[in-house]
Amino acid sequence: MIRLGVNIDHVATVRQARLDTEPDPVAAAAICELAGAHQITVHLRADRRHIQDRDLRLLRATVKSRLNLEMGVTSEIIRIALETKAEQATFVPENRQEITTEGGLDVAGQFARVKRAVRKLQRADIAVSLFVDPEEDQIRASAKTGAESVELHTGRYANACTDTDRDTEFAALCRAAELAHSLGLCVNAGHGLTNLNLARITTLPHLNEVNIGHNIIAKALFVGLDRAVRDILHILEQA
Repeated sequence: MIRLGVNIDHVATVRQARLDTEPDPVAAAAICELAGAHQITVHLRADRRHIQDRDLRLLRATVKSRLNLEMGVTSEIIRIALETKAEQATFVPENRQEITTEGGLDVAGQFARVKRAVRKLQRADIAVSLFVDPEEDQIRASAKTGAESVELHTGRYANACTDTDRDTEFAALCRAAELAHSLGLCVNAGHGLTNLNLARITTLPHLNEVNIGHNIIAKALFVGLDRAVRDILHILEQA
């Protein structure tokens, strides 16, 4: 079965809107795990707009499945990652002005820096994934860093407005997945995935894991977090 990572950042987004103590992302992680999620994903941003350092420490102490830390390639967050020792770290690009991640990490353009960061985490027994666009140069560069996985950025597929555009973007994802697998990389996917567009993504060759956040948290407002997670798991179980 394709593994589900639930990104709980937006639980913290609601909390930070009031700088209050609720809703608690740690409690949300527990509900997601009880519903069957295989992994909890959080992004500790440099500007701390949602997840805070204390959240990460508590999640490390309480998550029973697997913790995936999304992070920029910065010395501060790398230091925190080494202290926290999540099972997996996923390097992503970061722009302080962006609302959400706007694209994949430019591994090819900053290869030496990314490779050093990958090796530093691996020496601490942390598996590394790189969040990249489905482009050949980025996949090849990712493999050369020694990272275990790539997470293919599915945003262009998710945001496509026509069937033709969706077909084009899905074909690019398939080519990237095949190439990544041939180079020894584990294939993950994420960004903009919903219960409406996920079924096709589950047919990507060699797909191991999807990470979904906004759609699950948004749907949870109406049906509850447990049900929102289980609905996504049902789609994955049909794959």
